[in-house]
Parts: sequence; structure tokens; C-alpha cells
Amino acid sequence: MLKLNLPHDPQLRILCLGAHCDDIEIGCGGTLLRLLDEYDVAVVKWIVFSGNEMRKKEARVSAEYFTRGQKAEIKILNFPDARFSFKGLEIKAFFESIKSFEPSLIFTHCQNDQHQDHRFINQLSWNTFRNHMILEYEIPKFDGDLGQPTCYVPLSLPFVEMKVDTILRCFESQRSKHWFDAETFRSLLRLRGMECASASRYAEAFYVRKWLI
Repeated sequence: MLKLNLPHDPQLRILCLGAHCDDIEIGCGGTLLRLLDEYDVAVVKWIVFSGNEMRKKEARVSAEYFTRGQKAEIKILNFPDARFSFKGLEIKAFFESIKSFEPSLIFTHCQNDQHQDHRFINQLSWNTFRNHMILEYEIPKFDGDLGQPTCYVPLSLPFVEMKVDTILRCFESQRSKHWFDAETFRSLLRLRGMECASASRYAEAFYVRKWLI
């Protein structure tokens, strides 16, 4: 199995993009915790595109925890849930406004995600950042759209527990949903860990379209 090296940047600049308030945490929270633990991260720009007032409060607390006291720029926008395509010009304008950030690494939604908002954010991520390292994360959901990822990040047990516990603690408004529980999150981490023979048995997985060696 090949190892995908991170960009040779002495200080990583990480851009995290999520359509909804818990997407980044579910999709790449463990990887972020590991990166912040192992690398010199200059800044994390954390952008969520929709959320009501309660969800925004939850998301800000969660983002502050996952960025672990590092320099973080957290922004939660007001685009209407499930109707991103109707606000395409405004969302594209926002993407253009963050091009100057010049991230070393970008986390965004998977291109084959069945949620229309997720796919829209993915499309604009690639449309805007054409020469950047992009990892597409996956979100478990009712649609059953999980695929075959191409990049794996093994996670130690402490990072697994930190990810799962923080999501459940911070997003109390979501706990009534039938899929929102520790078993769901841990089972996907276990499945991906099995696929990459992770020593800890757990991993997050991503889709990578292009990289240079």
C-alpha cells in the first residue's frame, strides 16, 4: 500500500469545507486531530455553509475543540439548507473570496455524495481550487452512498474516542436522528480501519482524484 505524503509545507494551511454544521467533524474530524498533533499547522480555516442559530452555536463549540487551540478562522454562513443550487452565484462568489487563502490541504465533500448540498460544495471546491491538494471525505447517511475510497488515515484509539465523544457531546440537537450515535460513527471508522490494516483497527478514508509524486 502506497503512502500519500502531505505537501512539503513547513506550516500547513488547512481549509475545511462543510455544507452543514456537523459535516466536517463526521467526515474528517479524526484526521484533523491527528494532523494538529503531528504537524506544524499555521492555521485552520473552518467554513460551514448553513445552519440555524442552535446548530451554529453547536458547530462553533465543536470547531474550537477540533482545532485544539490552534489558530483557527471559523465561519458559519446562512445559505438555505437543501437549496444551495438556487444560491449558486452567491456561493461561488464566496468561494472566490477565499482563493487568496492558498491552502496547503483542503477537506471537502465527496463528488458522489447523494446529498445535493454536499455535491454542490464539492463541485465548487474543484472549480475554485484547481491546483491544490484536495481530500474528499465521506458522510454515512440513509442514502447508502458509501463507495471505495482511495486514501486512508489510520487513527489511534484516543483520536477515535475524542472524535466520537465530541460529536455526540456538541451536537445535542441531532441526537434524535436514528443514525446519529456512537455505533454509526465508530463502525465506519472500524470498517475503513479493516480495509487499510490499521494497527489500531480504526481509520478515516478519503477520495483523492489527482496527486503528483
